[in-house]
Amino acid sequence: MAKPAWLLAFGLALTVSTAPGLAAPTSPVRWNTGGAVWTTSAKALNTFLSTGQITDRGLEDGLNGSGWTSQQIQQGLNKTYAVDFIRLSRFLYSDAGVSFLDQQTRSYVPYATLKAQSVEALRSAIIADAADGQISGAGILANLPVDFRLADISAKSPLDGAQDVWPQSGCKGGAQCTSFLSWAVFLPANLQAISQGRR
Repeated sequence: MAKPAWLLAFGLALTVSTAPGLAAPTSPVRWNTGGAVWTTSAKALNTFLSTGQITDRGLEDGLNGSGWTSQQIQQGLNKTYAVDFIRLSRFLYSDAGVSFLDQQTRSYVPYATLKAQSVEALRSAIIADAADGQISGAGILANLPVDFRLADISAKSPLDGAQDVWPQSGCKGGAQCTSFLSWAVFLPANLQAISQGRR
């Protein structure tokens, strides 16, 4: 069966000095499957994260295509990891860190800027969430400063919708190893390993 085309956009406010003047949209997630478009509100996303209740069709489709159960995604996004903030920040501004961020934003194609600010957007979200020495997938998503659209509308990168989930040993099958929600679950563990010098 053919894989449906999604467009996933996250645009949640960043309240740190790296992105002044940004306002939080009321509809942070936009899904496009074929000719239909569903918008997931911040309230619906937060309801899922806090209670596990799925009140939005687009989010439900994203969960179904993640390769994991909704409970696994909820628990994974909410799980917190201790990080060394200084070490992580230095890495994210290094050449190796920029390469890592570029890899991790493989399918980041916001409407206005395309990939022009993908590295800066993800880096600012990670740093904002890690400021207290703790990081989570939910926290990173909540701190994204601009529309973060995951485009799955073509067979070619960056519009093929595939993210690089690490470690590959932790996932099985195409959905688990490339889906956006799987990537969001694994990213904070990856960042913890980096901050502790294990990667």
